Amino acid sequence: MSQIFILKSVYSIAMVTTELPSGYLADVWGCRRTLLIGAVLGTLGMTIYSFSAGFASFLMAEVVLGIGFSFVSGADSAMLYDSLKAENRENEYTKFEGRITSAGNFAEALAGVLGGFLATYALRTPYFFQIGVAAIGIPAAVMLKEPQHAIERTHLKMKEILSIIAVTYRQREMRSAILISSFTGAATLTYAWFVQPYFQEAGVPVSVFGILWTALNLLAGVLSMFSYKVEQWLGMRKTLLLIVIFISAGFLLTALEISLAGIAILFFFYMIRGVATPILKNQINQYTDSKVRATILSIRNFEIRIIFAAIGPALGYLTDTFSLKTALIVSGIIYFASAMWSVYPFLKKQGEVIRH
Repeated sequence: MSQIFILKSVYSIAMVTTELPSGYLADVWGCRRTLLIGAVLGTLGMTIYSFSAGFASFLMAEVVLGIGFSFVSGADSAMLYDSLKAENRENEYTKFEGRITSAGNFAEALAGVLGGFLATYALRTPYFFQIGVAAIGIPAAVMLKEPQHAIERTHLKMKEILSIIAVTYRQREMRSAILISSFTGAATLTYAWFVQPYFQEAGVPVSVFGILWTALNLLAGVLSMFSYKVEQWLGMRKTLLLIVIFISAGFLLTALEISLAGIAILFFFYMIRGVATPILKNQINQYTDSKVRATILSIRNFEIRIIFAAIGPALGYLTDTFSLKTALIVSGIIYFASAMWSVYPFLKKQGEVIRH
């Protein structure tokens, strides 16, 4: 677990190193170009992984994949929001972001089943197939069309963009929106890496790992599709509070019940994960100027990876040296304290949503 968390931390570091520059490039070059670069690097990273045979080469693959994903993250959501805005449909963003998140979860669920079968032939086989899957992103990016109002922003200089970001980030609600989304993203990412050790400690047969992983992601995918309804029903403040409480409780309950029966808690957590992602991204978009949308969303992803890179190795050490239970409890406490601090401005007073 220590080596696995180190690899994923290196991925996060590689990603955050280029996250803000790639967000800037998306704002001045256009999201289509940066998405294409990301797709090419993602394919290259999987190719390196396919022919690697040790920690050092795995490390190289993670660096390339991390840089590649930095060019996609932020730019994808920014292009979606701007495309909807071009048709005066930005109020539907949460619904469409939910569908995209759902599609990703469904794809991951399918991969959990197919990957397991492919791995029975050889452990490298899933990686070879993954090269083809990653490569689909290249023609997909080429076929995208940049919205006209997004093209008009490309004359901005770095100094102008930094000035807009500074003004945007000084808004209390905006800052809070980015932080709560970042802490929650880091928490759900961390939890995902605890799932397999949980299966092992709970005594789940290895042959069932893929089936359970598939079921978890299917559930998250279904909930993502209906996340906008949850937000409409509860309102933003109650939704944020419930996300924080339920995710914190998920960590602690998982630590208290490491057994086959406790797998139900994993499903509960993935339900909340499915709801949270589209809602928290939409909250950021509502406060963000279109001229710097990709950059602001990149800041969110930057913070998620910084947080994970900082605590990941420590949690891996706690798991190996003490117990999985200890690592889960520490994770839950850290998240609850950080998230409640971040969400406090929304709980204290509902700020006025500024739409650009």
